[in-house]
Amino acid sequence: MSGKLSKDEMDALKEVARGLKTTRLSHKVFKNVKALTSQKLAAYERKTGILQITDLGKQTIFMTLCIDCLRQLKADPCLKVNGEALAFLLRKGHLETREGEVGHFITAKGEESLADIDAQR
Repeated sequence: MSGKLSKDEMDALKEVARGLKTTRLSHKVFKNVKALTSQKLAAYERKTGILQITDLGKQTIFMTLCIDCLRQLKADPCLKVNGEALAFLLRKGHLETREGEVGHFITAKGEESLADIDAQR
């Protein structure tokens, strides 16, 4: 994942990910456009000049979503979370389902990943 983003920058990136229709930017996106473009999370389209999210930006949003899902499921294994992130975390071995129990439980690998992420902050 790229450099650390503030909450405001992440919100702006999510707004760009929804798809902008014009070159006119909202206040939040305008305020953070330099940070997003310098980290190559968003770029201006050549023909139209509209700001669009890059593949790295999509990846950043998805990884943030996965980290949030891990934290939420650590607190409450029965919580309903994003399907794509849940499938990814199950496939990578960060979460598991247990026989006879309801919900998704964080594995030792998932705990280590969260500890590494928290140590970087």
